[in-house]
Amino acid sequence: MAKALIGYLNSDLRTPTRLVADNARLRARVGELEALVLKLSEENDKLVAARAAELLEIETSPALQEMQPA
Repeated sequence: MAKALIGYLNSDLRTPTRLVADNARLRARVGELEALVLKLSEENDKLVAARAAELLEIETSPALQEMQPA
C-alpha cells in the first residue's frame, strides 16, 4: 500500500516548479481583478455623485418651483 501511494505521488505531474508558476499566475490575476474592482468602484462613485448633483439641480430649478402649489 505504501509503495502504491509513493508511486502515485511521484507520478504527479504537478512539480514544485509548476506549482510556483501557477501560484504566481493566480496571484497576478488576483491583483488584476483587485485593480479592476477599485477602478469600477471609483467610476461608480463618480456616477453616483454626478447623478446626485443632477437631481439636486433639477430639484432647485426655477421651473420646478413655479409648478408647485403655493
